[in-house]
Formats: sequence, structure tokens, C-alpha cells
Amino acid sequence: MRLYPTFFKLAFSWMDAERAHTLGFKGIRLAHASGAGRLLHKLTAPAPSLQTTAFGVTFPSPFGLAAGFDKEGHGIEALTELGFGHVEVGTITGQAQPGNEKPRLFRLVQDRAVINRMGFNNDGAAAVAPRLKSARAALQRRYPGVRPVIGVNIGKTKAVELADAVDDYRVSARTLAPAADYLVVNVSSPNTPGLRLLQDVETLRPLLTAVREEADRAAGRRVPLLVKIAPDLSDEDIDDVARLALDLKLDGIIATNTTIARTGLTSPAGQVEECGAGGLSGAPLKKRSLEVLRRLKDATGGSLTLVAVGGVEDARDVQERLDAGATLVQGYTAFLYEGPFWAARINRRLARNRKA
Repeated sequence: MRLYPTFFKLAFSWMDAERAHTLGFKGIRLAHASGAGRLLHKLTAPAPSLQTTAFGVTFPSPFGLAAGFDKEGHGIEALTELGFGHVEVGTITGQAQPGNEKPRLFRLVQDRAVINRMGFNNDGAAAVAPRLKSARAALQRRYPGVRPVIGVNIGKTKAVELADAVDDYRVSARTLAPAADYLVVNVSSPNTPGLRLLQDVETLRPLLTAVREEADRAAGRRVPLLVKIAPDLSDEDIDDVARLALDLKLDGIIATNTTIARTGLTSPAGQVEECGAGGLSGAPLKKRSLEVLRRLKDATGGSLTLVAVGGVEDARDVQERLDAGATLVQGYTAFLYEGPFWAARINRRLARNRKA
């Protein structure tokens, strides 16, 4: 019998969503600091059969934690002890910023969904970089073979004008790439004004080119570079991004970010309206994110690594996305509803399926 759903209902469901997230994340980090996480990892470590190679990097499992949970690199080691094959940190901006006014995170429990308008709240690239470096070194010491992978997701500082966005992304790439196993350019969050305009291929081309040059120069090696797109793009725009990614020889595309749509929800309309603006994530995104993944698969012909995220709740969802063309799969929102053993359950089921 699973205890976490009852625990969530009693301890977290009534609490402000951002406060609950902060407390839950603090608990995960305390478990690591106490040494309990190391014991826990013996139970949650992915089976060797799940090892997956993407853009030249070997992952312990194809399933990882999407950007947004650990925005500033405070808990990378702790999160890997829960069984995630990779942790994508961020979104991190060139300058520190507080994000949008609170409240800015809301649950739609009936839909197993979340609405957020966090606004890239983070300490800035310069403050996060030493944490990434420390975490990467610690993981290399602890896992001399295949270690959990660190992804770094970068976005535009809100105060920076769109005309200066390329230079802003350059700052983040230069500062963070040396400690990143892969780098993600986020141009698809709905919570930074104007950001999604950067998904236009004419604007996206110089941005991605600049980030690639800056990241590789700073790291002294080729840093795998991916772009994260929104589910709200038209099919034609998705095809355009795919062609651009192939032309620029990017390493992959992450599909998808949150959606501004509010269709198909079972939560009362008044509750949804009360949450206000922001990106919707969780189970309602499942259908569209899978559609985007399949379209990208057709458009790229398997030439790029596709990372699927959006509405992933269990091992069946992960396997469905792997079968649809993804090499890696990420989750986040279901983590809030499923609890700390979520990744381990998914890994066990995937391993059983492969053995069978």
C-alpha cells in the first residue's frame, strides 16, 4: 500500500503550493545531508539494463527530472539518490532575479496538474555555477562508472530587452557550460514577457549559434546543446524548428514546455480562473506533448535526440514516449503528486518490461 497519497492529502494539499514545494525539497536535501540518501539510493538506483546513451553521454536511466524543480542547483546530489537518471537544473538567467509576485504556483488536484507563473526566479548564473561544479565533482567521485547526468537550462533575464537577448544568453552559456553535461536554451516559457517570440526561426538561429559558440569556447569541449519548445506552436512552426535544429546540427529538442491553453480540464472553471495566467503542466498536457514528439520524430528522421516531457505520470507514459521516438523522458508535475519514490517505481517497471 502506498502511503504518500494520504500524506500529500494531509500535509500538503491544503498548503500554499510554493511553500509545500520548498518544504518537500528541503526534506529531500536533509535526507541527503544526514546520509540517509546514500542508503536510500541502494533501493532506488536504476538497473544497469536501463543505461541509455544520448548525444555521446551515457545516462543511468532514460528517465530524469525536468527543469523547474531545482531551479538553482541546490539539490542535485539529493535528487539523483531518488533514482533520476538526470537532473535538469534551471531555468537560470544571466542575472539574478526574484521572479514574479506571489502567489505564483497553483495546483489543480482533480486534473493532476499545476499552473505556474514563477518567472525564472533564481540566483543568477554566477551564483549557480559553483554549485554545479561541486555537484558534478561529487557525482564523479561517487559513481566512477556511469553517473547521473546534469543538464542546465538557461533563459532570458526579464529586465533584458529582446534586442539584447543574445548577449544575455551568452553570459549564461559562458558561465554555466563548463559544469554542464548538456545545455538547454529555453525560449518557450510563457512567464517571461516576449520570450516565446524567440522561437521564431529567424530570431532563434542567431541565438542558438551564439550559445553554441560561447558554451564550447568556455568549456573547452563540445557541450551538447538542445532547445526546448512550447506545445502551443503550430505544426508548421514545429517543422521549422526541426529544420533549423538539423541545419545548425543541434544535439536535440525538448518537447514540451508548459501550455497557456486551459482546455479539457475537469477542475471547476472558477478555480482555474482564480489561478490566473501562467503555464499549465501535468496530465492535461499528455496528448499534445505526445503529438509534438511524434511530429518531431517524423521531421527529424531520428537524426536528433528527442527528449519528451509533459504529462508523464508512470512507466507506461515513459515507455509510450520511448516507443514514439524519444531517447530520454522527463517528468516534474507528477513528482509533486507521487512522492519521493516516483522515479524508482518507474525505473523498476521499465527494467521489468525490458527483462520480459
